[in-house]
Amino acid sequence: MHHPTEEQLSLFGPPAEEAGTAPSAGPAFRDGPQARRTLAVNRVYAEPEAAASSYGRRILARLPDAELVEVPSHWRIPSLHGNEGNVARWVRVKKESLVLGIKRSLTVRPNGRSADWIAPGASNGCALACAYCYVPRRKGFANPITLFTNVDAIIGRLHRHVRAQGRKPEPNQCDPQAWVYDIGENGDCSVDALVSDGTQEMITAFRDWPTAKASFATKFVNPDLLGYDPRGRTRIRFSLMPEPDAHLLDLRTSRLADRVGAASDFLDAGYEVHFNLSPVVLRPGWRADWADLLTHLDDVLPAAVKRQAAAEVIMLTHNEELHQVNLGWHPRGEDVLWTPDTQERKLSQNGAVNVRYRVEVKRHALDTLRDLIAAHAPWLRVRYAF
Repeated sequence: MHHPTEEQLSLFGPPAEEAGTAPSAGPAFRDGPQARRTLAVNRVYAEPEAAASSYGRRILARLPDAELVEVPSHWRIPSLHGNEGNVARWVRVKKESLVLGIKRSLTVRPNGRSADWIAPGASNGCALACAYCYVPRRKGFANPITLFTNVDAIIGRLHRHVRAQGRKPEPNQCDPQAWVYDIGENGDCSVDALVSDGTQEMITAFRDWPTAKASFATKFVNPDLLGYDPRGRTRIRFSLMPEPDAHLLDLRTSRLADRVGAASDFLDAGYEVHFNLSPVVLRPGWRADWADLLTHLDDVLPAAVKRQAAAEVIMLTHNEELHQVNLGWHPRGEDVLWTPDTQERKLSQNGAVNVRYRVEVKRHALDTLRDLIAAHAPWLRVRYAF
């Protein structure tokens, strides 16, 4: 077991439980036009422990008209996840349902691609409806937001992990100096912030950890985040794809122009601003459309954003079960997501059947996209491509 040295301990002060990082008493639900447009929660499924917690009680207090349904586990809700009829209500369920649970596993997993570590997130699922999202693969027929109410325990675990790492010994593709922790692997932290204080609590914690940096990808512009004062310790990654793809596949998200336009505001507010070029979907005309998007970035982004920007390029991976679900609510998207002529099957570690572009197809596409970046946005450093 690795034990932190005295030098490492001195970097951070007392453990999170002693440092007052428990969720604040602030409002847990944002009651404004943006929140009402994205969420109109009328039913909350809650584990008893989650509903009884101070965090859970604050959320429920802001939803006095919502029906409360007690469930033994946030993972096992037959009327939600096991109900095939919910496929036809895919978007409506995301808007009207909320799940409260306790995060049981607080494992910090190594990554090495986008981030050094995958943090135990404060949520799972999303109110957005991106047709390619991998999170529903484990849930069946519905995928609304699940909020974990033990945010203080999550932050305490991260504090101990960061402290144990000490200073980063050498630069890598994740960051030249800081250990990077992805705090939003299974959700969208910007959307979560409409419902709870979890995102703000995580950002607040990281700004006091000098050797670490939070990171999350988002397709939603939430101006509340501009007031969180991250002090350079949080990297927000705006996910981008060409407008034709976004219009077809990025359902319920912020407009592409709004995501690009928000980059400067978030940089001014103290965030590091990167971009996810993802997923890259191969279909007729994709090269010209990516060239147009990259040219647009070059035209509209200010020099300050360009100087610190970097990108991740992520090729589409799809899933056989999700393909079947999507056919029930958004079959048009499957015309470009499910293309057996260019894809191959890959069995995941949990036994799910995923499909990805064949090796030679993927290699050629990545080379093409790198060439497009070099030609139209040469300032955009590619941190990694996968």
